[in-house]
Amino acid sequence: MKIVVLGAGVIGVTTAWYLAKSGHEVTVVDRRPDVAMETSFANAGQISPGYSAPWAAPGIPLKAMKWLTQDLAPFKLSYKDLDMHSLIWMMKMLANCNKHDYYINKSRMMRVAQYSLQCFQSIRNELNIEYDQRMLGTLQVFRTQKQIDASKKDIAVLQESHVEHQVLSAQECLQFEPALKENIHKIVGGLRLPNDEIGNCQKFTTQLAEHCKKLGVIFLMDTNIISLNKNSNVIQSVITDKGEILADSFVLALGSYSTHLLRGIDIKIPVYPIKGYSLSMPILNENYAPMSTVMDETYKVAMTRLGNTIRVGGMAEIASYNLQIPPARKKNISHSILDLFPKAGDYSKAEFWTGLRPMTPDGTPILGKTEIENLYLNTGHGTLGWTMSLGCAKYVSDMINNHPLEIDDEGLSINRYQ
Repeated sequence: MKIVVLGAGVIGVTTAWYLAKSGHEVTVVDRRPDVAMETSFANAGQISPGYSAPWAAPGIPLKAMKWLTQDLAPFKLSYKDLDMHSLIWMMKMLANCNKHDYYINKSRMMRVAQYSLQCFQSIRNELNIEYDQRMLGTLQVFRTQKQIDASKKDIAVLQESHVEHQVLSAQECLQFEPALKENIHKIVGGLRLPNDEIGNCQKFTTQLAEHCKKLGVIFLMDTNIISLNKNSNVIQSVITDKGEILADSFVLALGSYSTHLLRGIDIKIPVYPIKGYSLSMPILNENYAPMSTVMDETYKVAMTRLGNTIRVGGMAEIASYNLQIPPARKKNISHSILDLFPKAGDYSKAEFWTGLRPMTPDGTPILGKTEIENLYLNTGHGTLGWTMSLGCAKYVSDMINNHPLEIDDEGLSINRYQ
């Protein structure tokens, strides 16, 4: 079967890999000159099933109002970029900020993320891919007792999902992140997820694309996707600026840009671009750098060691498709690393980046079949595209192949919004 995958980020390339492995003729289409050039380019590097949780949580509306008045806050609004779609999405997200929906959404996300981790382990056994990977876990550090108390609801879900975790005192955190020693007085405890991993998403995607090519996958880069050509209840082709591409089936993996393309065929999905930021800088002194990933709960910022680089990522800004990087956001993303690991990296060489996370109001991605017979979705992963990538790709591939699904499909399709 001829299948077109729209999008060449980590979601699109992993989908192409599984489809090609199962014998299909696969073409990947993307507007950028190479794979992983947008949201997959410089994310925080976490592969964190245990840290999979929706932004829509109890108490978030009040917290968000406080954050909007603070300089160093994990959430921001760009008022000049707000439009009707922004407001509608925010209302849907706020509707999920209750205890009942939070537990449902978190359990769905963890189901997918845990499955994806298994897929990562399998692909490492199969392919020789080097992507600065480390398997040393994630350490979430708390600066206040209130944060420790609030973490109990997440710990309950971890226990129910049988996810290994460790509740640590501040001193116990030093066993896993000794570089915190100079500033240990700034934290009161931590939650460690020992099975979490880290890795460079762009490196992984680039190398996997080469393996895809060996299986015959065609990559049409520098190609703008204009529209889907729908006839009756099937997609016949995709229209691009370089011509029409015919196929038997289509997989939409365009992240935040999936929404626009689907509107053209009267399919509405609540996927909205949530802007995130990162900085990358060379390690100056390994003894003062994080060993793996440290998540600063106060500022929702992750600090990760990727080879000889420190990657710091975080923030959530509602700014539509605006990709500018204001100086104030650089300050936001820099604070945690300079506060907890001030001697770790060469900040004079810091490179800043921003990307658009395709976020659903409930945090769970939208996967699989649509009302159109030959159109499948793999989008809406939010901050967890890297974490969930392989699992979602395998899931969608199995669905296309009519293979038995390896995880429960409850709540993962577009139908939950209908």
